[in-house]
Amino acid sequence: MDLLYGSEYDIFEQEIEQFLADTPKHIDRRSFLQNAIGQGYVYRHIPKRFGGSEQLFDPIRETIVSRLFDASPFSWRLGPQSTGMIVPTLLEAGADWQREQFIPPTLLGDSVWCQGYSEPGAGSDLASLRSTAHLDRDEWVINGQKIWTSDAEDAGFMFGMFRTEPEADKHAGISYLLLEMNQPGLDVRPLKQITGATHFYEVFFDDVRTPANWIVGERGEGWRVARANLKYERNLGGGPRLRQRFDAVLSLAQTSMRSGKPAIQDTVIRQRLAEIEGEVRCAETMTLRQLSAAARDEDELVMLPLLVNKLYGTGIGEHIAQLGYDLIGDEGMIAPSRSTWDAVSASAEETDWVDQYLFELASGIAAGSSNIQRNVIGERGLGLPRDLRTPGRS
Repeated sequence: MDLLYGSEYDIFEQEIEQFLADTPKHIDRRSFLQNAIGQGYVYRHIPKRFGGSEQLFDPIRETIVSRLFDASPFSWRLGPQSTGMIVPTLLEAGADWQREQFIPPTLLGDSVWCQGYSEPGAGSDLASLRSTAHLDRDEWVINGQKIWTSDAEDAGFMFGMFRTEPEADKHAGISYLLLEMNQPGLDVRPLKQITGATHFYEVFFDDVRTPANWIVGERGEGWRVARANLKYERNLGGGPRLRQRFDAVLSLAQTSMRSGKPAIQDTVIRQRLAEIEGEVRCAETMTLRQLSAAARDEDELVMLPLLVNKLYGTGIGEHIAQLGYDLIGDEGMIAPSRSTWDAVSASAEETDWVDQYLFELASGIAAGSSNIQRNVIGERGLGLPRDLRTPGRS
């Protein structure tokens, strides 16, 4: 396997490095993104009229940009619900006016979105949702409740699924609506997590209104739009992120003590580290194979591994967090000190291993449970027969 990108990409990499070196250290994220878009570095697949840089598809260039930007001191990534979910969904299924109105401010962080999917009785079986929307002249009127809504307190907008055809089959009676969060009848309540942080919220709707044309796709076709949405949410994981986390736990094993000597000298710890690094290297190899296939437009060799990314990455993340938690010993009895969503950083000294361990307890549920993801891989990726369903459920 040739792991070198080639001279063309070496020059591009040097160009990115120079751009980052020339960027003022205290630049705000919005200005940084504007400059990066102007240079054609980010949002490359998005047309200019929707706020992107409209470049030819080149997965290797995008990989170089992500790697160098992520390693830079500049904050450039926005919430995954915004640029990672609603933007690609609107590009695929939205009307032109929706793309023109909503995508440009979202790319710069001026518009922040949250996701209104899960409900108290509709989690893994999302199609069982009960929140309703009915048309009142030129507006949808929404009633019901959503739960586990990330960043709802800070979001100005929500994309969500609501039952608009109560007599239709459950998958056929759902529409995909956009709405503003700051309006009468919408109540956002925090949910305190086991880490002590507040990242998730309950959202209650009491005759909340949104314009009739703030629907993505056709009425009653929300499930189709949501499936397009979920493929962006479920493509989590990947080699670089896991390598960063493994390096952190390796550093912890080298510096923490066990029985009067560095923990890494313990046979059991060394075995666990070796097993985890094997998993990380598999993930890195899978990432490279996906990159190579994408560069050759071999879509059939890209899609199945993409379905596996989230499931495999979740398992590795759990193993890393468990080892880190075990290595800190009695300190694991202390409550987590951070209230941030992501307690991972490049160095073991900065990683809050208690917080990370507790967070990973939920990783098999976030963005679709691991069991649901196994069904997706088997049925859509491998073409296996559908799992047995309870009578009356599809």
